[in-house]
Amino acid sequence: MSLDIRIINARTRTSGGKLVQIGIASGKITKIALKVDGDAASEIDAGGNLVTESFVNGHLHLDKVYTLEMVGQDALGSYHGEGMGGAMTAIEQASRVKDNYDESWIIENVRRACKLAVKYGNTHIRAFADVDTKGKLEGAKALIKAREEFKDSVDIQVVAFPQDGVVRDPGAADWVKQALELGADIVGGIPWIEFTDEDVRSHIDQMFDLAIKYDKDISMLVDDAGDSNLRSLEYLATKSIKHGWQGRVTAQHARAMALYQEPTFRKLVALMQQGGVSLVSDPQTGPLHARVTDLTEAGIPVALGQDDIADAYYPFGRNNMLEVGFLACHLLWMTNFQQMEVVYDMITTTAAKALGIKNFEMKEGNPANLVVLTQESVWKAFWEHEAPLAVIKAGKDVTLER
Repeated sequence: MSLDIRIINARTRTSGGKLVQIGIASGKITKIALKVDGDAASEIDAGGNLVTESFVNGHLHLDKVYTLEMVGQDALGSYHGEGMGGAMTAIEQASRVKDNYDESWIIENVRRACKLAVKYGNTHIRAFADVDTKGKLEGAKALIKAREEFKDSVDIQVVAFPQDGVVRDPGAADWVKQALELGADIVGGIPWIEFTDEDVRSHIDQMFDLAIKYDKDISMLVDDAGDSNLRSLEYLATKSIKHGWQGRVTAQHARAMALYQEPTFRKLVALMQQGGVSLVSDPQTGPLHARVTDLTEAGIPVALGQDDIADAYYPFGRNNMLEVGFLACHLLWMTNFQQMEVVYDMITTTAAKALGIKNFEMKEGNPANLVVLTQESVWKAFWEHEAPLAVIKAGKDVTLER
């Protein structure tokens, strides 16, 4: 067999310490074995290091990257302080960045972040673009343009996201519709910031109507504040059950569940199971986080996300999912080797499942989306969180630096 790429001296998470070879042709993994025969156009020596699936970033506000200095730091204090009681205030403060939204400068920031994604082996991103009466379509246009520019190295799922609400921002729903017609992939939402429970339900109802009309998946930021009374995720799950949208709904954040009483949390878990709702957690960007270990033990797909890169909510970030996983190991206290493997799944295979990415596992016959790491184990990969030695996207070597 003629190969496009052969990886030699590779250690995998299932090879039991043995070094194997991986054959890649026509964009797919053709063989994983002690020896893979055939001529290869190129060969990558893993040097005994770990080779795994590439990384998946389940949540990134890609249109707002590198805008912290534009908007100021007051939102950081509101979002991170006092048990996240000021999270809604932070959103209002952060919205100032959209006073000057323009595709021409947004796209330059987006390109910078996408190049980092390639450098760090992050080949799939669920990217949120604010589409509302302030941001209009400027962010969406930039992300759709980047989706095309980087299609050979990064799959970008563009989420049409009404950041400032739907009921409290009349006209935002129409901007979401326009973004979908422009080419956005996913219907977004942030129902918890509406002022009343009735408005929360209306927000979810309106976004579900668009998802059904345009046959789109749904990704919503829910219950992202230090308030145990927030329940938008419950209603989102019931809508998924009602409309048969199981496997097509992803919730982001859900930090308020950290404050729920146990009976309330268990009912929520049951609703998420029945509704086929997955979750993306970003524990590094706020002082509260979803009950990740309990959710994973309940069989709910949980992914990690970068969430922000130097914007009004978080001052750091490199689009490096190993770094995000490193932080999560600390913040979630998942520090033994078995738990680290679960965290690694949350930036690779389970993350793909949460985002509806099919056939992502490193198996023969599946698309070749792989990273060759600088370390021989998940533990040491998290420890160092370095850029991979090589990044393979759809069977092509897209490594920026070797």
